[in-house]
Amino acid sequence: MLSHPPTAQKPDPRIQKLVEKIGDQFTLEGDFLLGEEIDSGHINSTYRATYRQADGKLQRYIIQAINRNVFKDPFSVMRNLERVIGHINRKVLRQNPDHAGQALHLFPARNGGFWVEDSERVVWRCYNCIEDCVTYDIVENTRQAFQAARAFGAFQNLVSDLDPSEIVETIPDFHHTPKRFARLLEVATADPLNRLESVKNEFAFILDREHYTSQLIDLVNAGNIPVRVTHNDTKINNVMIDLHSDEAVCVIDLDTVMPGLALYDFGDMIRTATSPAAEDETDLSKVEMQMPMFEALVEGYLSTAGKFLNATEIEHLVFSGKLITLEVAIRFLTDHLEGDVYFKTHRPNHNLDRCRNQLKLVEKIEAYEPEMNAFVKKARTR
Repeated sequence: MLSHPPTAQKPDPRIQKLVEKIGDQFTLEGDFLLGEEIDSGHINSTYRATYRQADGKLQRYIIQAINRNVFKDPFSVMRNLERVIGHINRKVLRQNPDHAGQALHLFPARNGGFWVEDSERVVWRCYNCIEDCVTYDIVENTRQAFQAARAFGAFQNLVSDLDPSEIVETIPDFHHTPKRFARLLEVATADPLNRLESVKNEFAFILDREHYTSQLIDLVNAGNIPVRVTHNDTKINNVMIDLHSDEAVCVIDLDTVMPGLALYDFGDMIRTATSPAAEDETDLSKVEMQMPMFEALVEGYLSTAGKFLNATEIEHLVFSGKLITLEVAIRFLTDHLEGDVYFKTHRPNHNLDRCRNQLKLVEKIEAYEPEMNAFVKKARTR
């Protein structure tokens, strides 16, 4: 499924004017021809701008507004992007200069920086448009799972020598599971909407697994797992796939790049790619652990990330999926008890449905855990 197929609709004059106005503030060559909104993603507003070059060729750019409701300090986000993209490009272009068009680039603004702020305090940036590539919203087969995991592993490998202290934590404690758990207890104790009684089974399930929540942080504190620069949003729609070769080209959407654990990234791949059911599917019989998908993730990830991961990290790949899935369930249940104030909902008990879905996946991972760990052990020794 294409996340942003080419549009055939008549250009919207309002969007045309907006894109041209913002584009004029960046060092883009040629004459503005077309502006169109890319209707994908749930956080930032994204547009594609087409310019005609002096030789008649068309050049396209991606212009994006940062959502300040999510990223309170967009300037730190941009400084992170400059640091990470610059670091990656220096390494990629040293290895293969022909890959310049298949790497993410920031275009400078005419003010000398890499962003502009408009009169309404919206912060804008401009990327190159990576051509002949698509993104997918869901993992449809094992090849896609392999390619996505390989791409995220390659991304982590490229930034593995980047000092995490040079990257700002733009969303504090994003994957601090003990704090997520503590917040759930706090909200459950207050029970502001008297919903706790109706979710006692889900709440008890989570309480029984409290011992999961601190395991990775304890390993960090013991010096067994390092803090690294990580992506923190490892869904397949953040991987550009070549239209012709069907291979991953590069990872995009780097706003959540922060100091963290490589295991958080792999764990979220397990969470989002191994079950065929949608995250809010209410028929929990559809929630499954698809071992072929998991195996493809492991093989793809270790083919690139295996170059820098230590033994403890590899030993906890399966656990990471269980932990991150539980963490997301905790967040959904917390939001349900608070009155659905964080995640967007489209029906009554939507966050509760999401929570139950994730808890069912935790159950499935637990059931398959020995088999999953056996496959990781086998894969790492190949």
